[in-house]
Amino acid sequence: MLSIDLLSIREQFNQNQILLCFNGPISRSLIEEIGNALKNYLQAEKALPAAAMDVFGVYIELTQNIRHYATRAAYSETEGSATVVVARSDEGHYMVLAGNQVELDDGRALCRRIEQLAEMDKAELKAAYKTQLRQPRMTNDHSGAGLGLLDVARKSSRPMAAKLVETGEGRGFFSLLAVI
Repeated sequence: MLSIDLLSIREQFNQNQILLCFNGPISRSLIEEIGNALKNYLQAEKALPAAAMDVFGVYIELTQNIRHYATRAAYSETEGSATVVVARSDEGHYMVLAGNQVELDDGRALCRRIEQLAEMDKAELKAAYKTQLRQPRMTNDHSGAGLGLLDVARKSSRPMAAKLVETGEGRGFFSLLAVI
């Protein structure tokens, strides 16, 4: 039998102010259920309504992106698993971290896009968002890193951070941090 020190995990969660953590296959209904739990938790914590909506919106955007990517990549349920953490920082900000397995080329392109967005100030992000909003949406366009990611960047209180760790066989684990 596998021995898991749940108390140690709980203490780490408390020390890092982790409000929510999920790791595993993610479905549309699970995204919704966890989202509802997150909203309830933020209300109970008396988060400012605008901050709560931004945290919820970023959570939804990132988890839906993971689910859509796994579907497009034809990943199995295990390959398409997500890791999502919502925590508080010592400064009172909320941190939304999300990660998943990706093809290396896709992960590298996404990291480059995150770096581009990190260099933009709020006015540039707003202008880029408006420009993207006016673009016709192609039905077969699966480029990602479009309007939703711009929205996450706009809601973030500091530049998003991304990391790609190679895991072998042309794949890697991509993780993204947004601070609200």
